[in-house]
Amino acid sequence: MSLRSRVTVREEPGPSRDDGLVAVYRAKLLEEIDLAEMSSLAAGDRRVRLERVLGHIISREGPVLSSAERSQLVRRVVDEALGLGVLEPLLADASITEIMVNGPDAIFVERAGRVEQLPLRFASQEQLMQTIERIVSTVNRRVDESNPMVDARLPTGERVNVIIPPLSLTGATLTIRRFPRAYTLPELIGLGSLDEQMLMLLSAFVRARFNVIVSGGTGSGKTTLLNALSGLIPPHERIITIEDSAELQLQQDHVVRLESRPPNVEGKGQITIRDLVRNSLRMRPDRIIVGEVRGGETLDMLQAMSTGHDGSLATVHANTAEDALTRLQTLGSMSEVDVPFEALRDQINSAVDVLVQLTRHADGSRKVAEIALLVSHGREQFRISTVSRFVPHPLGHDHRVRGTFEHLPLPRRVAERLYVANEPIPPAFGVIDGIDGRNTREAIG
Repeated sequence: MSLRSRVTVREEPGPSRDDGLVAVYRAKLLEEIDLAEMSSLAAGDRRVRLERVLGHIISREGPVLSSAERSQLVRRVVDEALGLGVLEPLLADASITEIMVNGPDAIFVERAGRVEQLPLRFASQEQLMQTIERIVSTVNRRVDESNPMVDARLPTGERVNVIIPPLSLTGATLTIRRFPRAYTLPELIGLGSLDEQMLMLLSAFVRARFNVIVSGGTGSGKTTLLNALSGLIPPHERIITIEDSAELQLQQDHVVRLESRPPNVEGKGQITIRDLVRNSLRMRPDRIIVGEVRGGETLDMLQAMSTGHDGSLATVHANTAEDALTRLQTLGSMSEVDVPFEALRDQINSAVDVLVQLTRHADGSRKVAEIALLVSHGREQFRISTVSRFVPHPLGHDHRVRGTFEHLPLPRRVAERLYVANEPIPPAFGVIDGIDGRNTREAIG
């Protein structure tokens, strides 16, 4: 299977007889090729060889086709024989970040944050299942009625999720997520995700070893921002990254990457995020980065943050900064250790310093909606102080989201911590007297 990113896909519905021709000439091609010889060739040579053989078959046996129809037929037959059929050109299109197959007749993609349906289809449910089986076989997994869900990372980095009937009522469903390249914080400024003053503040927080939680909804850019923030960690520090599917692309030299493992077909051998967080504490980390906390490992992560592993980073699914705190509390309670909610609140108040809330807007743009400081202590109710936020303007005729980033003074206690770490305070923020600062609000927890 080849997952490439070189060319732009051409969406060609093609003549109605295409599906039948593809099946016929795929069978003829398999009859004429030497499988042993093919297996000895490199992937690129294998494709060239198949295209040449198929060209001879079409010239010899027909049908009569135009040059465009002939090229399209050759490409589709070879894609069926070697790769993922109608998905091959989509995987070759670098502008596509997600492919969603809802049964054989409905194929959607995401480009530039927008989802669109393509005029493509699989010939049958059986052909879709063959494609799915070819994908999951590359990671030694299987999908059938006894194992109808598969979530895996392909060797080339894409994340694949499969769910089939009877769980899926629309037919076999396949989702392929291609992770974007690593962006730097200056590049994110160019995309409008944040501004220069926010970059300076976040840089100071990371270098001063504040514990940072990046929160947001699905597809809001949490991993992208986490990766960019990790680039601010000094190169001499030992970093342990822990993820379900390895997405982070850290550039430092001293990085240990850990990835969880699902159970095998017998239901054994699972290694969870929690197992990895616990193990990482024995690996002498300077910082721990958890791609996403979603269960009992949250408690272990909070304990690590508050017991000598300052400067750690993690992401969590939440729609607001307040929701992020209550979600951390709920996830921490999922541990097998019976910890009262009040004690969990104490853990969060002592562990978390900064909340960075991301939002994905209707036009597909992703922005830092808020940077907030957790200023509560002990077992008291969560209180957060906003120091930066995005204020959207009314939508214009082009339906693009525009707005301004507002900045508020930092609480004196936070400013003093930055001063001790020899980190300058960006001029747009300033400092306000008092412990909590201005624009502090209470979050339920």
